[in-house]
Amino acid sequence: MTTPDAVPPPAPGPVPGPSGAPGVAPTTAAPGAPSPRPGAPALALQGMWRRFGDKVAVAGIDLTIPSGSFYGLVGPNGAGKTTSLSMATGLLRPDAGTVLVHGVDLWANPVEVKRMLGVLPDGVRLFDRLTGAQLVTYAGLLQGLDRATVAARTDDLLAAVGLSDDRDTLVVDYSAGMTKKVALACALVHAPRVLVLDEPFEAVDPVSAANIREILHQYVAGGGTVVVSSHVMDLVQRMCDHVAVIAEGHVLAAGTVDEVRAGRSLEERFVELVGGRITGEGLAWLRTSSD
Repeated sequence: MTTPDAVPPPAPGPVPGPSGAPGVAPTTAAPGAPSPRPGAPALALQGMWRRFGDKVAVAGIDLTIPSGSFYGLVGPNGAGKTTSLSMATGLLRPDAGTVLVHGVDLWANPVEVKRMLGVLPDGVRLFDRLTGAQLVTYAGLLQGLDRATVAARTDDLLAAVGLSDDRDTLVVDYSAGMTKKVALACALVHAPRVLVLDEPFEAVDPVSAANIREILHQYVAGGGTVVVSSHVMDLVQRMCDHVAVIAEGHVLAAGTVDEVRAGRSLEERFVELVGGRITGEGLAWLRTSSD
């Protein structure tokens, strides 16, 4: 695909180890995954455009995510984060632009490149008439892993995310937080090189969130790359080493967390870049009276 000059074109019709502790490097990927190009970034979005009807959701985004980084993507509601991540992982075809995963063109080699990706989309339905164990097993088999490997990894992953006791419960009966955790296990089962997570901590309790963060940090330490979107600035500041601020389909700032926050908190810098702060003027009627 080619990058437009000024305006978008018209819209077309590591998995845990045997002990249950996280930390296995993402080097045992599913069969058929292409070889990454040495020195290439983990993920590169080049001139990405996407519109829905008259609305331009993503307007020429360029973003380079270094290999081995823990990269945060932040922005207000409707900023284009989910659309960008969907295009970056092959869930949504862009109107224009290129996606490179470790130097390999996603849309030229979609099946092969997707083997390098683990994806936790926001709001995507799961096969919820399967049990938790069956769902993770199914995800592993779809990636071409043999049954013995899938069985071992399923046990490890369910233990790591705290779902061992609920492995035989139907996913439809899981809480929202449990559903997030089993979806993360599905994204990890084939030991991808790049893990893309859209709002992974939403509806997850603090203890489970801490466990998930530990799994992700160990995954990055083992050579993997994590891309995570979140609305919680403090969490991104503490968890990530790189961050990009997106608003109205544009990248407003990108780099290391320290570079982007420029000596302030990430939240303060975010508000400065995005704007839109609204005061409570006109709501005097909400004030209580001592009379």
